[in-house]
Amino acid sequence: MKFETKVIHAGVEPDPTTGAIMTPIYQTSTYVQDAPGRHKGYEYGRTQNPTRTALEESLATLEGGNHGLAFASGMAAMDAVLKLLSPGDEIISTTDVYGGSYRLIVKQYEQYGIKAHFIDLRDRQLLRDTINERTRIVWFETPTNPMLKILDIKQICQAVKNSNAIVCVDNTFASPHLQRPLELGADLVMHSATKYIAGHSDVIMGALICRDPELEERLRFIQNASGAVPGPMDCFLALRGIKTLAVRMDRACKNAHRIADLLNKHKKIAEVFYPGLESSEGHTLATKQMEQYGAMVSFTLKEDNKRAANKILKKTRLFSLAESLGGVESLIGHPASMTHASIPKAKRAKAGISDSLIRLSIGIEHVDDLCADLLNALK
Repeated sequence: MKFETKVIHAGVEPDPTTGAIMTPIYQTSTYVQDAPGRHKGYEYGRTQNPTRTALEESLATLEGGNHGLAFASGMAAMDAVLKLLSPGDEIISTTDVYGGSYRLIVKQYEQYGIKAHFIDLRDRQLLRDTINERTRIVWFETPTNPMLKILDIKQICQAVKNSNAIVCVDNTFASPHLQRPLELGADLVMHSATKYIAGHSDVIMGALICRDPELEERLRFIQNASGAVPGPMDCFLALRGIKTLAVRMDRACKNAHRIADLLNKHKKIAEVFYPGLESSEGHTLATKQMEQYGAMVSFTLKEDNKRAANKILKKTRLFSLAESLGGVESLIGHPASMTHASIPKAKRAKAGISDSLIRLSIGIEHVDDLCADLLNALK
């Protein structure tokens, strides 16, 4: 079955009671039991909900997994993964990682005796040298946020294969329409489903997908025990968003490529970060690993300071200055003071996150209007 068909049908069955083609919103906290412990598969809303079950089955199918788990946010999903760790365990991540992920690892879990290594995961030998008997998780994004570096999923999985660690890929920027890490050897996929999966800037949600039943069992226990689950209305909205995932991503990716080309020729731009550009360091790998190049574009200015960036941020009209990404509308942001402000400045600079770096989430508006808006802001 092609992906465009999966997004319409995966995990969705007509309601057995009414025949409703859309999954109902089961707005209930509990379920009546025939006798103590005897029920129809559902007992309490934190543990299970039929709307959530449909979403989890859809997500698993889209990523080529066997098990999907939905959470109240992307960070709640990541928190569940980190709860697999014990004091003394170690995690390896990349230098270019979402600020919220960095904050959760360093500010929250290091106090519990979890040691983190942030390295350039493009360096295969460095990864091999960093892995040790205490390494339990290798966590990374590709494309990375906000520098849009492309990491070789298959190569990293091969390097980790003989260790005690699992590989978890944050697939938020790509979505399963463009990239499916489980098919490349990853053990676990994470999404901030707030972004492309829900797709309309009206849901906060996270997701985990895996193939291994033992890993699913451990995560399912954490999901239920910790209780960071989404409500049925949010699950319904995410299911609705999934139905247009393919067409939204196709349009947004096409727009992004055009905008990256435009910015790459502009006299005020120092560098454009977009894997679709042939000049991009990750272009060859992205062509091999992804179906398309994504809808995120970042760039730096020749006048490399925050003041110059702020001038542009204040002048756009269609690009809204806001956190997040992946909605139908285009957004503009300043990573150093927004999404990555929790990372110390020296570490930001090492990752390439300068004060003039601007990140764009390209929506599905007409590309001519988006280009005109950016050109006006760059005057």
